[in-house]
Amino acid sequence: MIITLIFWIIGVFTIVLQTTFLQSCPEWFGRPDFLFILIVFFAYRFAWIPGIVLVFSLSWIMDVVMSINLGFYPLICLLVFTALKMVSNQNSVKESTYQIPLLGVSYLASQFLLYVIYSMALDLVLPDWDWGRSVQESVLLMIVAIPVLVLVGRLHFYLLVRKQRARTPHRSSWRMRRSS
Repeated sequence: MIITLIFWIIGVFTIVLQTTFLQSCPEWFGRPDFLFILIVFFAYRFAWIPGIVLVFSLSWIMDVVMSINLGFYPLICLLVFTALKMVSNQNSVKESTYQIPLLGVSYLASQFLLYVIYSMALDLVLPDWDWGRSVQESVLLMIVAIPVLVLVGRLHFYLLVRKQRARTPHRSSWRMRRSS
């Protein structure tokens, strides 16, 4: 529960960073979706219920802050989480081998799915689909995801070890219980 709360706070900080600092960067610099990277991380490392709670609450916050059409971003994020969770549970290949490529493919697929949903909902205001830009954003996200996933992976491991240490009884207390 504490680990979920810590990653929720990190997610909120990510949303603040993404909606303030990254929006002021020039367009050519690129604006990677750090929340999407966290969603992929949640799919690989968290159980179903905490992961869904994290994904839905954070994507809903992002949707309220940035979106014009409410509800589409959380829907896409939940679909990506579910798909990656099912793929990662069924796959026996080492996680680091497929994590980054699946992130890129899922981001490209989510952008296409979001475009299809927008095209059904908003016929007149939708620009044409640009494969080049979408692939470029996916590659940028994959490059940025490498250090981010390493960083949050180490933090997750540290928190798990710390939680495990807190649960194991100390030797002195074990001896005291045994002698009484």
